[in-house]
Amino acid sequence: MAINTLAAATIFQKQLDQIAVRESVTGWMDANAGKVKYNGGAEVKIPKMSVQGMGEYDRDEGYVQGAVTFEYETRKMTQDRGRKFQLDAMDVDETDFVVTASSVMAEFQRNFVLPEIDAYRISNIATTAMEAKKAGMVNYGYTPGATGTSSLRKLKEGIKAVREIGYNGPLVAHATDEFIMELELELAEKIRSITFSKGGIQTNVPSVDEVPIISTPANRMYTAIAIYDGKTEGQKEGGYAKGSTALDINFMIMPRITPIAITKQDKMRIFTPDNYQKANAWSMDYRRFHDIWISDNKKDSLYVSIKDAEPKGE
Repeated sequence: MAINTLAAATIFQKQLDQIAVRESVTGWMDANAGKVKYNGGAEVKIPKMSVQGMGEYDRDEGYVQGAVTFEYETRKMTQDRGRKFQLDAMDVDETDFVVTASSVMAEFQRNFVLPEIDAYRISNIATTAMEAKKAGMVNYGYTPGATGTSSLRKLKEGIKAVREIGYNGPLVAHATDEFIMELELELAEKIRSITFSKGGIQTNVPSVDEVPIISTPANRMYTAIAIYDGKTEGQKEGGYAKGSTALDINFMIMPRITPIAITKQDKMRIFTPDNYQKANAWSMDYRRFHDIWISDNKKDSLYVSIKDAEPKGE
């Protein structure tokens, strides 16, 4: 019996979206998008609500009437990425297609899609912090483990900087394994763990002052990345690379509510060998939109520790 490609595509799309949030180190940021409306394509509608402050209570007139404004703001995701894959019909029969295709798409997403999304988000946050030029929120020239330095002090200084801006809610930190190792060595196995929820999964991560520290691969901790188009000579492998002007990040700290990130897979298409004209093969189209936004009134809430010296002219 021929496979229902529409049903398979729907299942893949749902599963891959769930994996994207769960396995991405920045997946926790997607929760800030709230009840986003998405009907395919690059546009999303993000709900915005505002209320007025308190007024004086009058014993005769009672309460002062307050106003509530609720509206959807249309945003366009700037990252429109994708790939086409083929599975030769001789290698995959109809009964084995779903299993094989699931493995291929999951591997592609795990090794290429999610690292790129993470690197894009982190570089965007770092660039925003650097461009905001808020005093004390970007620290340059610190190498973890360097003589006369304290990783714990550096982290606490970052937490203090965010707190002093006025953000007293939950914070989240991303840090390289190099920085976390120095922190653990300095605390001599006394570092505390905290439960951190991401994509419905509870995990234990190290923490300082109740701030969870998310271990993030160093090759995603850049202030800028170059995104390859997959077509140009030298970029055919696709994906991303460290930007030519990029600096290496040690760690970053931010309020959990600050970044608004969205990643959505557009309608996935699967063509059977009978329908695909270019080859006797199964063909799968993978297309993912994603982006991240920082509200103007929250750009000063980002703290970034950078290993490199401050660039001249900054």
